[in-house]
Amino acid sequence: MKRGKHFTKSGLNRGLKQWLTFAILIFIFCANMYPAGAARSEDSGENLTPSKDGIFDRVITYIKVLFGEEEKLQASGTSSEESASYVEQSTDTEGVPLKIATSSVIKSASFLGDSSLGVFAHLSNPPLMKMDSEGHLIGQLAENYEVSENNTCWTFYLKDELCWSDGEPVTPEDIEFSIRYYGKETPSARWINDTLESSAVSDADNSVTFRFNKPYTRIDLEFATYNILPAHVWKTVENPMEYINNGPYVGCGPYYLKLIDLNAGKLVFEKNPYWKGKAPESETVEVHFYSNVDVATLALKNGDVDTYYKYAGSYPYSSIEQLEKTGDFDFLEKTDIGLIFLAPNLKRAPFSDPKFREALTYAINYEEIARLETQGYGEVPNRGFVPPSMEAFKETEKLEYSPEKARELLEKAGYSDSNGNRVLERKDGKDIELEILIRPEYARTGELLEEYLEQVGLAADLRTVDSDTWFTLKDSYEYDLTVTRSTPWGMLMHASWGSGYFDSRRTGQGVMHNLDDPEFLQLCDNILATTDPAELQDYAYALQDYYAENLPAIPLYWSNVVTPYNRHFEGWYTDPLYGIYNLDTFVNVKKKSA
Repeated sequence: MKRGKHFTKSGLNRGLKQWLTFAILIFIFCANMYPAGAARSEDSGENLTPSKDGIFDRVITYIKVLFGEEEKLQASGTSSEESASYVEQSTDTEGVPLKIATSSVIKSASFLGDSSLGVFAHLSNPPLMKMDSEGHLIGQLAENYEVSENNTCWTFYLKDELCWSDGEPVTPEDIEFSIRYYGKETPSARWINDTLESSAVSDADNSVTFRFNKPYTRIDLEFATYNILPAHVWKTVENPMEYINNGPYVGCGPYYLKLIDLNAGKLVFEKNPYWKGKAPESETVEVHFYSNVDVATLALKNGDVDTYYKYAGSYPYSSIEQLEKTGDFDFLEKTDIGLIFLAPNLKRAPFSDPKFREALTYAINYEEIARLETQGYGEVPNRGFVPPSMEAFKETEKLEYSPEKARELLEKAGYSDSNGNRVLERKDGKDIELEILIRPEYARTGELLEEYLEQVGLAADLRTVDSDTWFTLKDSYEYDLTVTRSTPWGMLMHASWGSGYFDSRRTGQGVMHNLDDPEFLQLCDNILATTDPAELQDYAYALQDYYAENLPAIPLYWSNVVTPYNRHFEGWYTDPLYGIYNLDTFVNVKKKSA
């Protein structure tokens, strides 16, 4: 088309065309005489076979244009200007890769063993369910689902048109295989093996049914996180957590994962030729990972990438202004359902005393922390812990900074400075000297907390450790206070609304498992035993009231997730769980018309 447009506008007169035609015919004759003579008789035909990009085709195309293409275009009523416009638009939009920068570095080409790769593989191997922009759970590979009255039996009905990138149909057996596979092979999904009693598939109605040994009301949420695998590929893989392959991986999304290039620092997703949903515009999606955010920012400014994504994180607030100055970027801004919080060790005095925790809440300057850490993209949180972007949020009292009130409450609770050394004493007469356990990324917040505590008579020291040491010390309860964060999935896991971080019956790298109060545990169990929306809302409110009154953790600030994107693209879609990294974005994003 582009070639046709070029020749149509050449304005050659008929005499000149005839001369050129003669020259071209001579050229064709010469071009084919040499290979025909040089080649052996058995392959001479191959040399004369027109190829898509060969000179023979180009010459034939040229001749067609000279003798007919120009007239054909004009006869169809398409002006040369319209043709040019069409060609330019096609050049701009077709085959243009969508490029994403991330600071979530892929360390291994292990599809199941690398957690960051698992997040990006949602594009190629989408989970059964997904979250919409309002936080409601809806089907993704599932058309719909139903659950029994006792919440033990879940049936998912698949969409009919799903196909793997190797042409095989997606079947209920694939779903059953994937869920059981995760339960058997991945440590974080062992709950599936522990609770899944039986499963069955029905090809008649394209469904799969899971029956659990106890009520499990959050299956629809759980199944929004597990990537679906092709059984015909993965059933022969031994040691899947250690299985490494640079690609391609068979997928059933609009794209499949074609290449993992750790040396170049990128993932390449290519269109699934058998995808029957809405067709994405970009031929490929590339994810470029950078260990340094400054380098990622430079790539954005240079136009090397089109947007930035990090699971459970925002584009760095301090770099937003740099992109704004280029004039090339717009920004999506959503309240994060994760947050930064201060966790006291409830198993140790004085934090086992609710009155001490109450006084502690007034010692912290929340506005200052939010301003310094989020640069205007955060706010002072409520005592109820849960951010307003979560479903069933309840407006509890806002946290307040008042050192005077903190000192007053501490004195009323029996913590005084009897020897005048400006340090309050425990009830056994010893000075209160607190250890704040932090990882390096919370250094500034830790320093601020140290200052705030000293202002109300509490001696404090920072202990900065690496992540592995932090996990060990946290799990053995060897700290007084620690700063950590919740991710979107962390806020939703277990009985939701952050409960998974505190329930003492749970284990895991990020959880505090510091709360064994029967009232709290019963609330979690009540939530896990119902799917009734009204009951769930009542329990969610009760849980937030419990947080506000008992303070098992003190939220430090709520913040927004800011995502920059090149303003030449449109159609971005965000959800509370994965931000912009969802199928709706990838099938809707397109380059704006000029």
